Amino acid sequence: MNIDKTEPMIKGVESLSAVVIRFVGDSGDGMQLTGTQFTDTSAMFGNDVATFPNYPSEIRAPQGSLYGVSGFQVHIGSVEISTPGDDLDLLVAMNPAGLKTNFASVKPGHTIIVDADSFTKKNLQKAEYDSNPLEDGSLDNYRLIEVSMTSMTKEALKDLGLDNKSITRSKNMFALGIVYWMYNRDINHTLNFFEQKFKYKPTVAAANAKVLRAGFYYAETLELIPNAYKIAPSTMPKGTYRIINGNMATAWGFLAAAEKAGLELFLGSYPITPATDILHELVKHKNFGVKAFQAEDEIAGVTSSIGASFAGDLAITTTSGPGLALKGEAIGLALMTELPLVIVNVQRGGPSTGLPTKTEQSDLLQAMYGRNGESPVIVISASTPANCFDYAYEAAKLTLEHMTPVILLTDGYIANGSEPWRVKSISEMDDITHRQITAASESGNPYDRDNDTLSRNWAIPGTPGLEHRVGGLEKDKITGNVSYVPDNHEYMTNIRAEKVKRVENSIPDLKAEYNEEGDLLVIGWGGTYGSLHSAVRNLHTDGQKIGHAHFHYLNPFPKNTHEVLSKFKKVIVCELNKGQLAFILKGKFPDINFMQYNKVMGLPFSVTDLVAKFNNIIKED
Repeated sequence: MNIDKTEPMIKGVESLSAVVIRFVGDSGDGMQLTGTQFTDTSAMFGNDVATFPNYPSEIRAPQGSLYGVSGFQVHIGSVEISTPGDDLDLLVAMNPAGLKTNFASVKPGHTIIVDADSFTKKNLQKAEYDSNPLEDGSLDNYRLIEVSMTSMTKEALKDLGLDNKSITRSKNMFALGIVYWMYNRDINHTLNFFEQKFKYKPTVAAANAKVLRAGFYYAETLELIPNAYKIAPSTMPKGTYRIINGNMATAWGFLAAAEKAGLELFLGSYPITPATDILHELVKHKNFGVKAFQAEDEIAGVTSSIGASFAGDLAITTTSGPGLALKGEAIGLALMTELPLVIVNVQRGGPSTGLPTKTEQSDLLQAMYGRNGESPVIVISASTPANCFDYAYEAAKLTLEHMTPVILLTDGYIANGSEPWRVKSISEMDDITHRQITAASESGNPYDRDNDTLSRNWAIPGTPGLEHRVGGLEKDKITGNVSYVPDNHEYMTNIRAEKVKRVENSIPDLKAEYNEEGDLLVIGWGGTYGSLHSAVRNLHTDGQKIGHAHFHYLNPFPKNTHEVLSKFKKVIVCELNKGQLAFILKGKFPDINFMQYNKVMGLPFSVTDLVAKFNNIIKED
């Protein structure tokens, strides 16, 4: 079915440097799809973008309930965009619950668009409204646009022969059409998307296209929107870009590492929110030699990966906080056997089941110390959706070159969030030199070590002359056979710890952005980077002597860490937990006075709050 793609020209547009938009509604209202389409269209236009999907924990929460609201926030601009934004320029609410839980984020005087048809007495009661906010004056400080989206969607599709449920499901496209007109977006990308997605359902494709156009043309008639807005393309380094979220970037980073190392990639994983999409993505790439195993539980996931590592694969396992706890004993096994293994922990709110769809940084101490015995492992973290690619690649490089497990920490915020990523060539990436030997004449026995890294050889099982034992019992330092000799156990314990410590010789120095010395150093790690970077940039622009140091290497720390910290009068550690990195830093550098700023709400930091906090600290005597 052909879909006409001729577009009217929008005149009299007003230019903006950036805008923050949030789409909210029931989990069945298609808010994630609506936000994704707007994001992809804006990215293709050349805007810098950052997104923040926000899901309810229940698969299908009760319709119209406050805790069943699903949202998608996008920040687009012609300037550098580092966060999905704080306060909203536009809120699109498909029901009263969406309005109730989100209107406080809208800047006074800015726009709220609602589906007026959804503001029934029943839905208002579900949203715990005592009166109708569209009528009681509570929204007088906003530019309120009431649109009968459901009714107009039904009118637009009355002749297509669709059932009522399918018709109502299309109303999100009416909202998207309005927003496309408001921000001078081309709708052709979404029309092409319909053709591809519903290739075998042409009526559905035509219905969505018709409703999208209806919303677009309707916006032209609204007196409350006298002008459309335009956000010019941003200036970015030359290259081929695509929008990528953190989980996809993580998967691709491992694909690139396996290709660079010349090894097959094995993933042993048990599905868990918000890490499951890494499994989903890698399953698509069997043509690259990926072996993806969906295990029956977390323990089977990690132990299958250890087996694959023993057999010579680049082996990874993915999980979130509760799963990392279950994998603890097996991670100790990988440490004891000195086999390469990457454990990806996409952190979420805890403890226990906690907030499975919300973000948190509360697993750092578990990653550092959550195993029995003296069992140090390498711990690194990604900080943006795009650099999840880089740190997945780095995790693979470190584990293969140092023959010890690596825990890669991401979090729900960057795993589900997306941003432009410049596509990289394999030739641009660092070489990976693994320790695999396939003949006894190459490097002696399997427990011979490199003098610099202390990494042992990686002997493939079944190779004549390289037969050896692996397991959880302590190893003899020469033969690898089981040993209960006290001196040998202490020696091996020290070797394993020293091997991790020597990683500091192969990782980059810590750097402070904006100022290398001054009044205040802001420290962060993981997905807080965008918020901290933006806040420090704002204060630096205002003339404050402030710097930002973000840790990607957490065990070991970069060698120059103390030098960087000591150049500032005050140091504050900002985390989405109760102070886990601060706890480690205080023990490591007792001469530094660390302040803390912590938030445990399942949400990222607000740049506005950070700026106020940092300003107050700088002004204090």
